[in-house]
Amino acid sequence: MSVHDHLSPGTSGPWRPLRAVDRWFRAELPPTRLAALRCLIGGFATVYLAIRVVHLISFVDFAPDSFAPVGVVSLLAAPLPPALVIGPVLLALPLGLAFTLGWRFAVTGPGFAALLLWVLSYRNSWGMIFHTENLMVAHVIILGLARSADAWSLDARRAPAVDRPHAHGWPVRLLALVTVTTYLLAGIAKLRLSGLEWVSSDLLRNYIAYDNLRKLELGDTHSPLGAALVGKAWLFPPLAGLSLVLELLAPVALLGPRLARVWALGAFAFHLGVLAVMAIFFPYPLLGLAFAPLFAVEGLPLWRWLRLAPSRAIAFGPRA
Repeated sequence: MSVHDHLSPGTSGPWRPLRAVDRWFRAELPPTRLAALRCLIGGFATVYLAIRVVHLISFVDFAPDSFAPVGVVSLLAAPLPPALVIGPVLLALPLGLAFTLGWRFAVTGPGFAALLLWVLSYRNSWGMIFHTENLMVAHVIILGLARSADAWSLDARRAPAVDRPHAHGWPVRLLALVTVTTYLLAGIAKLRLSGLEWVSSDLLRNYIAYDNLRKLELGDTHSPLGAALVGKAWLFPPLAGLSLVLELLAPVALLGPRLARVWALGAFAFHLGVLAVMAIFFPYPLLGLAFAPLFAVEGLPLWRWLRLAPSRAIAFGPRA
């Protein structure tokens, strides 16, 4: 008997929880939801690369001894020649546009995902690692390997739609799982590195003070609000506790629309607070894209304005 036989509708006993998980993960969601996520996340990733083109190709002038390969770039023993640094960055831009528009997606989907991973991993191989990009890249990889162009795409205009049950639900669920997992892991990392001292000590306060002082010394943008608040020691244990609870409870966002909305608003407020007290801008969550897989983004008014969805499209609401 196969696993799917055990998970049939009549399943009872010890297999019932697995059947519930399977039903949730393989939900029959509309292809327009996955398409909307492709447009939003692919569009953001492409614009993100375009804005940072000069920075991404600047490493051709760095000293070879500064090269510390990470991730997939660990395959390299030495920096690449300039042409092999500049070429992938420039190629990623049209691929990203094709990804967003859903053109020849069987090729451009995984192609853009692979190139984005390589380009940003190469940039991170020169000293400072930008962890803020990890979730975006993970989302693009999932979208690139799924049937994300079955609707609202140039491919869909060329070929008639084919009914594919479950083909568009699991990628959306996986995107949501990856989002909450990143926050959960951040909370676990805090507990592993500092334990409950993260809440009971001055760790958060000292970190904010150090970050702002370093930026002042370097002439970089700092947060006057954060510099002013470090004098109020009583404020930071509650803030540290709230941040830890928010991260550890991230999986509750998968339990229903209301909890998803509450948690996403809390996570958004957390990043807004980081911007206010440390002048650190996390564009992916602050623009709402990190939380988009939790909601029915195919109902955004944006799509009607772009003439992708009919005027009778449902209003923007929580995920199904």
